[in-house]
Amino acid sequence: ATTISALNGTDPITLTKQSAAKAWINFNGTGTASIRDSINVASLVDRGTGLYTVNYTSSMSSADYSSTGSCADNATDATARNRMVTPSTLTASASYANTFHTGGVADDVQLVCVSIHGDLA
Repeated sequence: ATTISALNGTDPITLTKQSAAKAWINFNGTGTASIRDSINVASLVDRGTGLYTVNYTSSMSSADYSSTGSCADNATDATARNRMVTPSTLTASASYANTFHTGGVADDVQLVCVSIHGDLA
């Protein structure tokens, strides 16, 4: 099978009570932040150096869900590869992704990935 659909045979299935990620995003956080690929993401807002808001297409059932992330730069300098992303300010419809040098300084990062697990509304 190449397609999974609802019982009517045409609508996509809705993952409301399963363990699959309910949203994820892969984006470039440098220059003009841009989404490379995503699922259930309506938009990405660049709020300043290393500060991003990920807005969901379909909201979560509450702000009590799990947000995890990873990030990296394509730099040749070993110190430029020490980056981290932290999720914060979770709401049912959006979350923040903040990127830093491991020393704690906010920094725009070339590759940022965030995954959301929980229940959709």
